[in-house]
Amino acid sequence: MKILFLNSLYAPHIGGGAEIVLQRTVEGLHQRGVDVCVLTTGPDAGLSHDYVKGVKVYRAGLLNTYWHFSEQRPSALARLGWHLRDKYNMGMRAYLREVLETENVDLVVCHNLSGWSVAVWDEISKAQIPMVQVLHDMYLMCPSSNMFKNNTSCKRPCTLCKHFRQGHAERSAQVDAVVGVSEHLLAKLTSARFFRNASQQVIYSSTPKVDAAHPALGRVDDSEPLRFGYLGTLSEPKGVSWLIEQFKRLPFNATLQIAGRGQLDYEKQLKLEADSENIHFVGYQSPEAFYRQIDVAIVPSIWNEPFGLVAVEACAHSVPVIASARGGLPEIIQDGVNGLLCDPDEPQTLGLAMLQLYRDPPLRQQLAEQARASVEHLLDNERMLDSYQQLFLDVLQRRSAHHEISPVTAPL
Repeated sequence: MKILFLNSLYAPHIGGGAEIVLQRTVEGLHQRGVDVCVLTTGPDAGLSHDYVKGVKVYRAGLLNTYWHFSEQRPSALARLGWHLRDKYNMGMRAYLREVLETENVDLVVCHNLSGWSVAVWDEISKAQIPMVQVLHDMYLMCPSSNMFKNNTSCKRPCTLCKHFRQGHAERSAQVDAVVGVSEHLLAKLTSARFFRNASQQVIYSSTPKVDAAHPALGRVDDSEPLRFGYLGTLSEPKGVSWLIEQFKRLPFNATLQIAGRGQLDYEKQLKLEADSENIHFVGYQSPEAFYRQIDVAIVPSIWNEPFGLVAVEACAHSVPVIASARGGLPEIIQDGVNGLLCDPDEPQTLGLAMLQLYRDPPLRQQLAEQARASVEHLLDNERMLDSYQQLFLDVLQRRSAHHEISPVTAPL
């Protein structure tokens, strides 16, 4: 069985959790002896390939106005033009066609389609190759992938999104199986009539086990600051500005470490907001190093976070989490079990949760002690690989059993 994984980015270009999980999946299957290869976009023209930890990775020069993996945010007009072409990028089909012919692929597993567009579904269907779509975000309903506008989550696609995504639900009928990284995300797409011919499954993303749990010790006395921390992308939907605003209101001694990177103009804006000697921007940090430096992790997303791998990682290190009750986060963080939930629609709930954990060290200790066990099922990479491998076999067997029936295709 030869499997091609298609994604917007691939190592060393890491845009977020989707790329991390994809790499773990691809390398894990490769180690199991599965024949795998990857097709991704890149900054250089044409189609080339290299090897990442023994896996063949094709990189296709993005046929659009700019490559979307950049620290600098393009102008609004440039972004609009980019998304217009990304509605259906016919040119990217040629790259995929060449790889399918070269590699003699049996199955294509699509992840993030940004840059590729849903045009790849038509190319895969034309080649009569079965396909699986793994959902990591809201790209199929929203060009910005997050259904977030004017500092709030959209309850439904706006007029512009509907225009840019016209026909996408109909084209998704070509997909054999769809995977959501959370119940929330899968339900959001299927309720919008996507993937009506596909089998549906949730496969939670896993994170590697850590060797030793973080000893979540309470403060010795009131003079010792309580250490809060944020780890992730620095962007508006992630709620970092909300976190800074609420932290600055705290009536007790505390510190806040903000780890991660974002587009340079937004990073600059956040640093101007964080005019406090107790707030520190520490740049990129590995989870192993970061969670040893904090007492409480905060995931303050104000959009519907598709999953929340960072919350899993914090719990894996026995660090309790204050998280937004948005998207897939409540599937990870259980209020009073491994953390506390807050509501972006009631901004003060974040500050009150921080205050509660300051005033109640026994509760903080209890949450820390329960955190790792609460995500134990998400710390098993082999379990995740088993789920994907079984799904891939099921898809191939179903297609083989019905090979005499012509596949349903959308207009090419």
